[in-house]
Order: sequence, then C-alpha cells, then structure tokens
Amino acid sequence: MFHSRLGCSSISFRHQELGTALRTIKDLGFDEIDLGALPGVCDHVPYNLDGQAVAGVSKDMSASGLRVRSVNGDIGDLNALLDAEGRAARQRHLDSLLSLAATTGAKALVLPCGALDHKPVQSVDQDLDLIAAQLIGAAQRAGEFGVELWTESLHFLRFCWNLERAGQLADRLAGFDVGIVMDFSHIVAAGEDPLDYLERHNGRIAHVHLRDAVPGNINLSIGNGDADFAAGLKRLSADGYRGHFSLELETRDVTHDERPAAAAKAASFITDLI
Repeated sequence: MFHSRLGCSSISFRHQELGTALRTIKDLGFDEIDLGALPGVCDHVPYNLDGQAVAGVSKDMSASGLRVRSVNGDIGDLNALLDAEGRAARQRHLDSLLSLAATTGAKALVLPCGALDHKPVQSVDQDLDLIAAQLIGAAQRAGEFGVELWTESLHFLRFCWNLERAGQLADRLAGFDVGIVMDFSHIVAAGEDPLDYLERHNGRIAHVHLRDAVPGNINLSIGNGDADFAAGLKRLSADGYRGHFSLELETRDVTHDERPAAAAKAASFITDLI
C-alpha cells in the first residue's frame, strides 16, 4: 500500500498503549515501525527495562507482524558529568535498550545528541567532545549486540539544535560507526534549510524522520508547515540514499481520532515522492 521503505514511528500513536498502537499502524497498511522508548515522550517501552519487560515488548512486536527498523531511546544527557554510579546506571540502561533492539530484530538503537538544553554544561567544545565520546562508546557496545548505533542530530530541543552544532558533532563522529538520523521537522524548526543540512551531512544519513514544522514549532502534520519534502527527498535520492523513512507524527494540529487518517494521508504523499 505504501512504499516498502516507509514506516511509521509508534510515537505517532503514543496516546495508545503499545498493542493498540501496533494494531493501528498495521491496519493502516504499514509493515515497519520505529519503536519509541522515550520516557515522557512515548511510554510504549517501560523505563525500567528488565529482562521481563524486554520479553513482553518483544512478544507484542512479534504478534503484531510488524518489522522494527529502530528503537528510539534515551539513556540520559550525554553531556552530563556523571560519577561512577551514574555511569554504571547509564551502561545498564544502554545494555537493556540494546537487548531490546536485538531481540526485536531492529537494525539500530537511536540515541539523542545531548541534553534537552541548548546551554553547555562545560563549554560547547567540551560538551560536543563528551557527547561524541559517549556515542562512539555506545556504538562499540551496540556492535556486541549485533545492532547499529544512530544519533538524531540535529534536534531542535537538544544540545545539537542547529546546523552548526550538528555539523560539529558529525565531524567528531567521522570514521566511527555512528549513523546520523535526519529529521525534517527539527531542521525547519531551527530555521535551517534541509538542503543545507544534506550538503553538510552528505553520505552520513542512516535514517530519516518525517514530520512538518515552521520555525520554532516541530509539531505539525505533513503539509501544514514549511518543510519542502519534495526537494529534500529528491536530494536524498540524488545523493544515493537507500535507507528507510519513518513518519514520526508527534503532531498537535489533529485530534487523536484524526491521527489514523492523517497518517494515511501523509504516507500516501511521501510514497509518491519516494
């Protein structure tokens, strides 16, 4: 029904419990999802992710018949200065998310590009160094689980919120096995041009999130904002991008009852562009 490389994030239906959200996505005609595991944003995956919780989520995924492209998770602010106990807790949480990704057959775990704050903890350069080091370490650990590690950068709400910082982080990650997730809405919300972003990150994009935006607002349905998806997807194709796309419709301009129809409309629109 929709393009085989187009999936839907479970975040799009975060108001539903996981099983219901999966059925909604499957009934719409999708075959693939990004699984939201972001406390406070999407609670489809328990924060206390012990072995029983991993097994429960994996069972729901298997029953749904949907493929998991990525697990979109968070292990805390990667530019935070942690003591030994904090570092150990972060490592346990990382391992739990990697176990979930491996068990569900996900290609990758996605982590954020720093804290939900544009201000540095130390300095911009020191924070970027620390974020890069944490991501590189997480990627090395991910390899032991047989999955990839990606980071969503730029992200309008987080430390690497604009093209300059996202580019500086990408430079620090060059040569390491950390993929970059592009999100149209965050780029536009930051007042940046997706084509400039693609020029800066040429050949580095591992996955693409799709949602619309205007400067300062990431929560719009596709077609209700300023994102030029036609130009962006054309450029991705010209650059040789062969990865997948996911509708991450964490929108505030439709009601919950309108979400399935809005997702189907967006999927049809993007399918024609791919």
